[in-house]
Amino acid sequence: MPYIPHTQDDITAMLDTIGIGSIEDLFDEIPASLRCGKLEKIPSSLTEIEIGQLMCQRATQDSGVACFIGAGAYEHHIPAAVWEITTRGEFYSAYTPYQAEASQGTLQLLYEFQTMMANLTGMEASNASLYDGASALAEAVLMAVRLKKSKAKRILIPTTVHPIYRRVVNTIVKNQGITLDEVIFQPNTGTIDFNSLEKTISKETAALVIPQPNFFGQLEQVDELTDWAHAQGILVIGVVNPLTLAILSAPGEWGTQKKGADIVCGEGQPLGIPLSSGGPYFGFMCCKKAYVRQMPGRIIGRTVDMDGKTGYTLTLQAREQHIRRSKATSNICTNQGLMVTAATIHTALLGTKGLEHIASTCHANATTLIDQLTSITGVAQVFNGPFFHETVLRLKNPVNEVLQKLATHNILGGYNLTELYPELGNCLLVCATEMRTIAEMNNYATQLQNILNT
Repeated sequence: MPYIPHTQDDITAMLDTIGIGSIEDLFDEIPASLRCGKLEKIPSSLTEIEIGQLMCQRATQDSGVACFIGAGAYEHHIPAAVWEITTRGEFYSAYTPYQAEASQGTLQLLYEFQTMMANLTGMEASNASLYDGASALAEAVLMAVRLKKSKAKRILIPTTVHPIYRRVVNTIVKNQGITLDEVIFQPNTGTIDFNSLEKTISKETAALVIPQPNFFGQLEQVDELTDWAHAQGILVIGVVNPLTLAILSAPGEWGTQKKGADIVCGEGQPLGIPLSSGGPYFGFMCCKKAYVRQMPGRIIGRTVDMDGKTGYTLTLQAREQHIRRSKATSNICTNQGLMVTAATIHTALLGTKGLEHIASTCHANATTLIDQLTSITGVAQVFNGPFFHETVLRLKNPVNEVLQKLATHNILGGYNLTELYPELGNCLLVCATEMRTIAEMNNYATQLQNILNT
């Protein structure tokens, strides 16, 4: 909101109406131990002119650079038509359809989104989106525990799952008696260690999380992992990059018997959403039809009206939080409607062949880049085995220092892993999408070689 019109007299009148003395009194139910106190490090307020200048400066920081950072947010080409259509008034202002059937356009779009995601993932049902990939995984964990209907409240979560996702999941589920059991990775492949799985599983395990690709960009052995999990009587939660599903096997077909994952979730940003300095993005979730009543969010269905015309309806909305918050399936109160609109338009414009072409180009560019960089003395690829469009490199020089020097040449050289994975040593995660040109990759290799040789 760019302008808040309430004067102090307006605020006082509103407080008097509800019978409290100050805005602070609205939050008196929050224990003092949970409050952050005064925000002393926030600078004093700026004028409107100064705010405008600051935001322009921040915006220019994202332009004119070659981005080789991935780590969960990826720079892809977005056709001009996507956001031209998305920002039309009828889409741009659409919000949660509280009178759902009166919002036929919104419902149709969400239905088409669900259909696309179900087709991409090979699953039977999809909801109409979640906040982001991290919270989608948290919801999938909660859903898996509900489905077990027992005391099974432990989740096998590999350390190859995005570290931020793991933190978010822990924050959301830790106070609900759910335990996250970490599974380590094999040092040579950067993929889940089967021996660690065997040692970590227990009678209280509800599900195994399988990332594909994983945080390192490596491809997990999804068929073997799915078979193993189902043989143990536990559910499989797939965490996927939707773009990769144009060329990789769909989660609904994982396993030698094609029984597939039980729940699939992930981040939808690669489907037409710009980086935007970190968001907003959107999450998605799909599942087997047998589990659909435990899926959070809403599901849109297609039907015909009394005149035989196609119509769309809110088929399932297992969201009792509107009236029973403490007993709700989920406390998700909206969907990322605008992002989903863009993703649906983007996917429809590209089609099957377009998505496949982009995914293949990403992999080809990443392979070219890694070959160039690893030919430099002092640069080595950490993991062997297949990867999609990013992988881990080890440098002889401190990563942070190298990245700072690359930035002076307008190169965002990768994601520093030294704090997140200290056991790997001096490593960074490097990514190349279809947006990176041969000239940009050559320049990266040249500048990196110069930096390491000085």
